[in-house]
Amino acid sequence: MDFKSAEMTQWSPQIRERQKKPRLKLLFCCLTLLLWLFVSIDFSNTFPRLWKGRLLAAEETPESATSFQWSQITPSQELEYHDCYGGFECARLEVPMDYSAPIKATNQVALAVVRKPAKVPVSDLHYGGAILINPGGPGGSGVAQVLDHGALIQQVVDVERTPSDAEDSGKYFDIISFDPRGINRSTPTISCFQDNFARQVWNLQSEAEGLLGSSDGSLRLGWRRARALADGCTSRIDNDNSTSSILEHVNTTPVAADMVEIIERHGQWRESQGRKAQEALNKAHKCHGNRDIISRTKWRRGMEKLQYWGFSYGTLLGATFASMYPERVSRVVLDGVVSTDDYYNGPWLGNLQDTDRILERIFEYCDRAGPDGCQFWRPGGGKAIQAAYEKLLHDIWDDPLSVVGNGRRGPEIITWSDIKDITKNALYQPMIFGPIMVELLQDITNGTGSLFADYKEKGRVPACRSKQCILDGPFSEDCISPSWNVLEATSAVLCTDAEGIGSFTEDEFREYWQTLKAQSWSLGDYWAETRLGCAGWQKHAKWRFSGPFSASTSHPILWIGNTLDTVTPLRNAQHMKTLFPGSVLLQQDSEGHCSPTAPSLCTAKAVRKYFQTGELPLAGTLCKPDIKPFGLQVADGLKRLNAQDSELLDVLMQIARTIPLP
Repeated sequence: MDFKSAEMTQWSPQIRERQKKPRLKLLFCCLTLLLWLFVSIDFSNTFPRLWKGRLLAAEETPESATSFQWSQITPSQELEYHDCYGGFECARLEVPMDYSAPIKATNQVALAVVRKPAKVPVSDLHYGGAILINPGGPGGSGVAQVLDHGALIQQVVDVERTPSDAEDSGKYFDIISFDPRGINRSTPTISCFQDNFARQVWNLQSEAEGLLGSSDGSLRLGWRRARALADGCTSRIDNDNSTSSILEHVNTTPVAADMVEIIERHGQWRESQGRKAQEALNKAHKCHGNRDIISRTKWRRGMEKLQYWGFSYGTLLGATFASMYPERVSRVVLDGVVSTDDYYNGPWLGNLQDTDRILERIFEYCDRAGPDGCQFWRPGGGKAIQAAYEKLLHDIWDDPLSVVGNGRRGPEIITWSDIKDITKNALYQPMIFGPIMVELLQDITNGTGSLFADYKEKGRVPACRSKQCILDGPFSEDCISPSWNVLEATSAVLCTDAEGIGSFTEDEFREYWQTLKAQSWSLGDYWAETRLGCAGWQKHAKWRFSGPFSASTSHPILWIGNTLDTVTPLRNAQHMKTLFPGSVLLQQDSEGHCSPTAPSLCTAKAVRKYFQTGELPLAGTLCKPDIKPFGLQVADGLKRLNAQDSELLDVLMQIARTIPLP
């Protein structure tokens, strides 16, 4: 079959046709298109590509729209919050760079901490404390996660009633996160490029050279680029007195210790706020006998416990914390589970077992959606659609598609790497990027490629040297955007967490790459670049917790795993559950990376109940998602949702369509 000549409707008629579909499907399609129009932000998730990838995006939007600057906050050993970003509070918490060394002013890390305040003050009976969240990575910004999703996560975990009519047992939570040491707004920050312009040049070169497997010489180029970045990064930071030792202290172990500091300082802050509220109450009522507020908000010095929801790499951080400090576990949800064995010991071969099945599912959903719901539809079922995809991938490897420029962008070419990149996005987030991928595939099949070129253009942000950068010189504050340092910050964590993970020759790496490709032909090339980023990495962690990575925690952990997860297969969660007695695994019967990629009222309510009461779901619980890719409904129950469930599902949809990409 000549796939390029297949008769398919064009973009605009296709959208007009979709307007005739039922209301739920129309809403989903509109949300999908809206996301497509605005997709440009590219953060990290579990094991992101360390030295290639889509070009970095602009600074986080909230900061650019306000006058707030992190540099205005003086770091403190207590949580001293300042209003920031409109509706949030920010602090810079000083913690030791080296927990084994004496406290010195030159040996400190200032963690950027952000809080979305609870709907009630700490003095209120319904105040449930702080829930720490982590987006994954490593290298993901907790600050960005709270700014993007803090209010939405509150709506998931808070009691569903308003504070005015909540029952005595209902709770409302602060949502808190932080940029881990070396990352984004925490200082000192790891940066291996003298300015944003140099970084963008590097990324443009990476894009032009393509992914591993994009050419016969891709490994030869990739190997040398990885060595150049690793060697240059470690040697430059070694020669910078302000950051000379940070690379030895950014692995997961000290970050878990930082979480202890955060919950302890939060307890101290809570007590201070409670005392002020008690004094105000006593003054207003001219009484001094009632000490309820002080009792409720008392700082449990040295005994504060963690409430936490970690995703992807955040599960590795949470499991490490639970292993190091089992007595401090209060409520810990670990979603999209990383195996501590494979991660810490290498060689990172326990991630891609279910990945190819996700791509098969996407094409099966495409078939179920039919030609009106999936532009890349072909007669013959999901296998026929996948065959068309594989043929297109093969053809474009030999013959990339040239695309003429227009009034919005310049000329472009669509390559094998471009298709693999959008495929990766669809594998991570099938519900959102599955429909986008097939529209772009059909755009190539039609022989134009203009939509794909527009998509690529939206991922690029110009990075010019400012006048102040030129005056102040390389690596100065005006030359570097901290939120752009994901590449080297991620390498610094990954390559020091697993001892010796970067010790391999080019030939040994080639064998490793082939092993990953045998595990997953759809993502093996991309995933191999994770470890390639450690080639030549010269730094070692000064403090590494060596286990055991198991414990009897003071409250059982809730694990969550998708039936088919892109890079953290369900078997990881099943294994990790056995290492923490009493913990429970909730399986969400969906595809993609972490449960929020497929909205499920069942999962959300289980998480809410766990944070509200500590009650775990029954062993063997299987939660269905409420919506599948291409707007397919899982059950007719959507039509009968009450107002509260409808509102919660809308919140879950908002989270799903704004999850950062790897």
